[in-house]
Amino acid sequence: MGFERTHDIEEVNSEMIGQKVVLGGWIEDLRKLGKMTFLTMRDSTGITQIIVKGEQNDKIQGLNRQSVLRIKGTVQETKAKDFDFEVGAEEIEVLAKAIHPLPIDPLGRLESNIDNRLNSRALDMRNQKTASIFKLRAHVLTALREYLISKKFIEITTPKIIGSASEGGANLFSLEYFGKKAYLAQSPQLYKEQMTIGLERVFEIASFYRAEKSHTGRHLSEFTSVDIEAAFMDYTDVMDVLEKMIRHVYNYVSDNCKAEEKAIGLNFTSPKKPNGTHAGPFDRFTYSYVIEELNKAGEKLEFGDDLLDSHLRIFGKNHPGFYFITDWPIKLKPFYIMEKSNDAALSESFDLQFGYLELSSGGTRLHNPQKLKDRLEKQDLDPALFADHLKTFDWGMPPHAGWGLGLERLLTILIGIDNVREVILYPRDPDRLKP
Repeated sequence: MGFERTHDIEEVNSEMIGQKVVLGGWIEDLRKLGKMTFLTMRDSTGITQIIVKGEQNDKIQGLNRQSVLRIKGTVQETKAKDFDFEVGAEEIEVLAKAIHPLPIDPLGRLESNIDNRLNSRALDMRNQKTASIFKLRAHVLTALREYLISKKFIEITTPKIIGSASEGGANLFSLEYFGKKAYLAQSPQLYKEQMTIGLERVFEIASFYRAEKSHTGRHLSEFTSVDIEAAFMDYTDVMDVLEKMIRHVYNYVSDNCKAEEKAIGLNFTSPKKPNGTHAGPFDRFTYSYVIEELNKAGEKLEFGDDLLDSHLRIFGKNHPGFYFITDWPIKLKPFYIMEKSNDAALSESFDLQFGYLELSSGGTRLHNPQKLKDRLEKQDLDPALFADHLKTFDWGMPPHAGWGLGLERLLTILIGIDNVREVILYPRDPDRLKP
């Protein structure tokens, strides 16, 4: 037929009555009434009603819902209560036919479980709630970048294939790399620290990988991490950056995501506690305070014990919403975290929580190369394995601090769901490698 779309559906309005338009989209519903067909057509921006008469009816005979059409017609008045206008079809081109039955119902009239939806993820995007989640995700990414760039952070991209298990952590995926053993990166930690030498403030938003056999609604084998590192800042400074960034995200989506709010059933105004009340400044509790409160609740914990999920559920129930846990024991933190100047048993570190859920971890980093080597040895790590990283500390490494934030976990908090698989297109976990 050769005619191109003149408008997205959201661009057409009742003030255009009498104007010719060319629209493209998929059939969401169709109802034949005598010699006339009422067809609802949707594209990624909206939905409209199409009136099909005469010979154009022949072109859509036998078509199933979700088939793709291009329609040339005239905007006209309507009596339909759900639409402000309709389009009278003059020419119709069938671009793609959909089978029947489809593996899932994208309208949600027949509910599908999460596994069936993930197996048909592309079709699931025609469900308006699902599509709105991923439109929201795109807005959140824009908000994150907007805020960090406004604070003079420079976006970087670090390698995801690394030559050694350089962070000293377990749960690494290994692979063969041209006859050598390589690993998938768990985080950009060492690279982003190195970049503070010349760029000072850097951030990265990228996929990272963790070979952890966890079957929960909050763990993924491939996840999106938002990381920053900043020279001449300490852990209190980067905590401020993190809190203000999250507030900016809430403000941004409140201003820019009205349609997504409606489709998902949300109300973005500010960070909220689970009971719906607006959160004030994020509380900051020391690790020692958390231990003390948990012991009062009947737990038997000593200084230096890690906080398990069961502990955080107890503490999080008493402190809903966003809060920081600060000043962790140095032995519980990675080798690159700095100890507190007034107590070497404690670290300049923090976790950001939402109730029991950990969203972010960060702190002030060691920038003295000898202290870094000593710490590696204390944690039974071989400094020789970190030679490429350690040499950069002899080039004038500034004091610096940073954090990493799990994007999918933040999105589950924002949306109010408890499964990270809902907010990532094609989740990877111990059981899922396809599609």
